[in-house]
Amino acid sequence: MPRWYSYLLLPLSWLYAAVMAGRNWLYDKGLKQSVAFAEVPVLSVGNLRVGGTGKTPHVAWLVQWLLAQGQRPALLSRGYGRRTRGYRLARPTDTALTIGDEPLQQFQHFRGQVAVAVSENRVAGIRQLLREQPALTAVVLDDAYQHRRVQPAFNILLTEHQRPFYEDFVLPAGRLRESRAGAARADAVVITKCPPQLSPQEQAQITRRVRRYTRPEVPVLFSCYDYGAPVPVPGTSATGQPGPEVLLLTGIAQPEPLRQYLMGAGYLIQHHARFTDHHAFSAEEISRLAAQLRPGQCVLTTQKDAARLLEPALAASVAKLPVFYIPIEVRFLADGAVRLAALLTPYFPPHAVV
Repeated sequence: MPRWYSYLLLPLSWLYAAVMAGRNWLYDKGLKQSVAFAEVPVLSVGNLRVGGTGKTPHVAWLVQWLLAQGQRPALLSRGYGRRTRGYRLARPTDTALTIGDEPLQQFQHFRGQVAVAVSENRVAGIRQLLREQPALTAVVLDDAYQHRRVQPAFNILLTEHQRPFYEDFVLPAGRLRESRAGAARADAVVITKCPPQLSPQEQAQITRRVRRYTRPEVPVLFSCYDYGAPVPVPGTSATGQPGPEVLLLTGIAQPEPLRQYLMGAGYLIQHHARFTDHHAFSAEEISRLAAQLRPGQCVLTTQKDAARLLEPALAASVAKLPVFYIPIEVRFLADGAVRLAALLTPYFPPHAVV
């Protein structure tokens, strides 16, 4: 929205921020219960801002790191966009409508190595996971920074390089879910979607601005995306590798980094079908997309969007479309991965692995 319009909304933002500050004060003073779990370390990944900051690939990085240490992690999410309620452990028959697109993406990505569950009530969800999965050694919470009912052992705060929390306002003037002061709960801050060649000088400048709101000892790390080769989406007609002319299909909060990568990689984007984050695609929308395709062209999308294309109701619509998804992995700049691993390792002594 225009900046002048944001300023007009500031009084409402101050009111919303005051409500959230009061809520946080009640938790900080112990007047509202926050549950810590002694059985296993609970690691939270989240943000202050509404919209995409790269949570899904960073959660995947964290889970992969735990697996590499010999741990047995589980992943717990709210399951945004699902049409079910309560606790649900992901099964091969689940879809984006039953568990949400991001949990489904993680379940498919780890292929049974990791228990993936959804629950609006994270305390109840963790307790249920511990009952069902007694060998667990860690629980990773996806998008739970404001879920104060759980007291995590380690709290990772993500913020985008292009949209850092310290330049934003609380809703509705901006996109923050709570005031910038909420960064004080973080045990590590990761600046996401950075240019791979981000200079040490700019990193130092960003670190100084972040540390106005965090505890002095909290590290500020920097990460970027590595994009992989296109992968055919199961149930579509995609084979081999796509040609240079493509249609782009996205239902994510911030598609511009992917778009920029594709153009830099030499793809010619003939049409971009852009939808809001977590959008549930309809057969009619897929048919309109198919009408845009010309011989030799294909559809490129994200892995999260591909999970929603697998809905049974869309099977007939996508079966004849050549659809590929672009995999994304997180890479930390400089020694960021080593520093984060050093912070996490004390929670997982060797004797904790069964």
